[in-house]
Amino acid sequence: MKIWGYWTTLGWSILAFLAGQFVAFGVLLWLRRGDWDSVLQAPFDGVLVTIFVVLSNPVTIGVLALAVRLARSDPSDYFALKWPAGRDLAFGIAGLVVLIAAGDALLYLTGRDLVTAFQSQSYTTAAAAGWLPPMFAAAILIAPAGEEVMFRGFLFRGWARSPRSVGPAVVVISILWAMLHIQYDWAGVLQIFVIGLFLGWMRWRSGSVVLTFLLHALFNLEGTLETLALIHFAK
Repeated sequence: MKIWGYWTTLGWSILAFLAGQFVAFGVLLWLRRGDWDSVLQAPFDGVLVTIFVVLSNPVTIGVLALAVRLARSDPSDYFALKWPAGRDLAFGIAGLVVLIAAGDALLYLTGRDLVTAFQSQSYTTAAAAGWLPPMFAAAILIAPAGEEVMFRGFLFRGWARSPRSVGPAVVVISILWAMLHIQYDWAGVLQIFVIGLFLGWMRWRSGSVVLTFLLHALFNLEGTLETLALIHFAK
């Protein structure tokens, strides 16, 4: 299949990301017109976060799908949308459990909070507004889908063009993915980077973005359950 070059891949990715951001921000500006004080007081409002995720990710995926169509390639092949082998799925889940446990242990031993301000504020505000189910769907399904299609799908396809380029591609993609999560402090961003390296390796090992999506969804599910448990039971 035809694959876009390194710089064109980056250009399409930036365009897709900005298009998603523009649409989502535009809708939020319209919804909260005249009431920006409430946004400044609660920047991680669960309702706004949910709406942003639900709007931005489909737009991003749509732009990337257009790029693949213009390349006259099959989207399912380009994005590696195939079911992973059972052994890769089992290995991926086991590796994810180890990384999550190690990360939580490091946070605990260094006296850092396991749940960030972003997680607690988005959860409590969504709960107060009756938006927990949509927020869970956005965090566990929609956000991982959009991010995996872009990072382990489109960018990986365009940059991991040979066995020698896989390693550098995984590292750079993981850095970009970690930089996207500006809602966390440096410890959270570092954890995202490490998880990104693992997801990139699993993408190379399995040849499947479906696998990295499932692992990403499980990672976000664990964070959601951890937030719920600490807010309701660690009082």
